[in-house]
Amino acid sequence: MPDLTVWLLAATILVALGFDFTNGFHDTANAVSTVIGTRALPPRIAIGVSATLNLLGAVVATQVLHTKVANTIGGLVAPKESIALGFIIAALVGAIVWNLVTWRAGLPSSSSHALIGGLVGMGLAAYGTRAIKIDKLWPTVVALVTSPIAGLIVAYLLMVFLSNVLRGVHPGPANRTFRLLQLLSSSFVSFSHGANDSQKTMAVITLALVSTHVVKKFAVPWWVVIIAAAAIGLGTYAGGWRIIRTMGQRIIRLEPINGFVAETVGAAVIQGATQLALPVSTTHVVSGAVMGSGAPRGLAAVRWGVARSIAIAWILTIPASAIVAAALTLALRVFIRA
Repeated sequence: MPDLTVWLLAATILVALGFDFTNGFHDTANAVSTVIGTRALPPRIAIGVSATLNLLGAVVATQVLHTKVANTIGGLVAPKESIALGFIIAALVGAIVWNLVTWRAGLPSSSSHALIGGLVGMGLAAYGTRAIKIDKLWPTVVALVTSPIAGLIVAYLLMVFLSNVLRGVHPGPANRTFRLLQLLSSSFVSFSHGANDSQKTMAVITLALVSTHVVKKFAVPWWVVIIAAAAIGLGTYAGGWRIIRTMGQRIIRLEPINGFVAETVGAAVIQGATQLALPVSTTHVVSGAVMGSGAPRGLAAVRWGVARSIAIAWILTIPASAIVAAALTLALRVFIRA
């Protein structure tokens, strides 16, 4: 392998791990915002537990499910020729830029959407429509769109059910019980996030290894599993405080029962998608579940202005990251023969 290719491969892996790190701190809020918002755990302890379970979820899931989600992501862009490493970096930068923009604004947007947008934008700019595998792309997009709606509806129904069951129960003992249950439900979200989201970075690194013929076919090496799991865990520990405040305080006023419902439903939807090899947005699913858990109190319980800003970020994520990635790819085509 020529020296330049070695350096480009190393750079691609580092940028992919950088994306994984931003995914971790950007999506920390999904697992810990509700448990912090209801004061079930102190912030640093909540984030430390979440980081550990993110790492554990990534390692366990890849051993049990054989990196099915990574295989889906890795097959979205598949031209006849190998994908140039510079173009893979462009796709990652498109996703990272959007993650940082929405983090700065305190908006919970999707790292999954950002990466898929970056890959599709890069594929179109570098290789044209022939490189985009529609048979893999459309189920992914459908899952990304419908999963938050499923989270909202199921959380609403579960909240209505629990409210009826607990009618007449004094709020003091109920709150203490649900704070304890939140320790389990928030852990479930963290584990599920690691299981689904870390595989996206594994996919990109493996794609780079295939493109440089380091590995002969798309199969995630064990060392890629370890470094991707570690990066998302470290990112989670870094914490995304701006987004934590939005998720935990600004969408609805969270009570322990709301936190438990949102976390349990969100984690269940994410686990279901992982079993089906579908990459979904942890951010979108949990945000939808938070809204659903607050809706039974009445429309005024949900701060719809904040929800509207989140929805706008959701809609813009794929095209925005695709545009950034495509622009970088077109600039690199001056130096790289596609």
